[in-house]
Amino acid sequence: MSWSTTADAPAATGPLADAHAQLDGAIGHLGYDGGIRQMLATPRRELMVSVPLRRDDGSIAVYSGYRVQHNFSRGPAKGGLRYAPSVDLDEVRALAMWMTWKCALVDVPYGGAKGGVAIDVREHSTPELERVTRRYISEILPIIGPEVDIPAPDIGTDERTMAWIMDTYSAAVGHTVPGVVTGKPVSLGGSLGRASATSRGVANIALMAMSSRGMSPERTTAAVQGFGKVGRDAARFLSAAGVTVRAVSDIDGAVYDHRGLDIARLSAHVDLTGSVVGFEGTEAIDAASILTLDVDVVVPAAIEGVLTAQNAGKVQARIVVEGANGPTTKEADAILRDRDVLVVPDILANAGGVVVSYFEWVQANQAYQWSERDVNDRLEERMTRAWHDVVDYAGAHDLSYREAATVLAVQRVTEAHKLRGLYP
Repeated sequence: MSWSTTADAPAATGPLADAHAQLDGAIGHLGYDGGIRQMLATPRRELMVSVPLRRDDGSIAVYSGYRVQHNFSRGPAKGGLRYAPSVDLDEVRALAMWMTWKCALVDVPYGGAKGGVAIDVREHSTPELERVTRRYISEILPIIGPEVDIPAPDIGTDERTMAWIMDTYSAAVGHTVPGVVTGKPVSLGGSLGRASATSRGVANIALMAMSSRGMSPERTTAAVQGFGKVGRDAARFLSAAGVTVRAVSDIDGAVYDHRGLDIARLSAHVDLTGSVVGFEGTEAIDAASILTLDVDVVVPAAIEGVLTAQNAGKVQARIVVEGANGPTTKEADAILRDRDVLVVPDILANAGGVVVSYFEWVQANQAYQWSERDVNDRLEERMTRAWHDVVDYAGAHDLSYREAATVLAVQRVTEAHKLRGLYP
């Protein structure tokens, strides 16, 4: 394993460059000095590890794993664990920074973290993924814990992965520690409502965004990019609210129906086949075109960097609700704002997951389980409060919603840092 700092790192590119640009905008608006900027731009701790795996056929493969803890000023580090071939250190740094802002914006007492392993889950068996997970956790075990850094699911991981992590950590310390992860199975201390929390929050925010533009759900059309953890239930919740979801996509392709997709039947098709492709009664369309379809609302809920300078000018939707982390580049943001497309930023739109992760952590600490209705009601209250905070600040200071959200979050983190002081 190796430790590193970004203090002397080369100029960032990709998602990290966008994250730094957003931070710089907030720093400029707030009038903070370069020292505060450097403190907030530099992760407090980074760990890069080698993750060897004995494959089922007896061969050995070695993968790269990462855990970045961006900030601790407001509490323990908190963030997901991503398994994807594209995972690298800069991506994890960006995602960890966005987690810091997200936690501050919805006022949960965490700092931001993120982890990842550069591995393609579709090319590995379940026993192989379990071995990778347990080895990765054994490597990062010195820097995680229920009061230090609490992982959660992300792309390529799920509640089963969290169960393996909980067991690996618990075995190492000699007793069961439910609070070391969130997003775990309910039977192991997970929270009711956690599995769909991010999606529910996305739908709640989307409906409030529609209302702000004078749009009723029954007369609104939508397209959802991604049909995984976030997109699938976001499409379900939007459809249940009366929105006509015309198109969805996944890694294999996209399907379209002008009349609106039957999300329940589509979900059953995906459970059976593993993809949205081939869903009966729909038109197959180019997956990349889903962001530029003739719909009112687009929900990018897959990966970062999908709305770019190349396609932002073709977006026909009036509202973009970022279900994914960092789906809109800096250049695309400017284009969409100039075209009066309302972009609801990721740190607001998809914060439902970390809100209910916090609820799960609280329940673990109390050894008590809340009802699903209680969880959902508390989630809606948090999301609604954050929405109004952002809308009010944006209106008062002539900022975009992303700028307002980032400013509010940076201000809260900086205030906590100043109150604590700089040690020694």
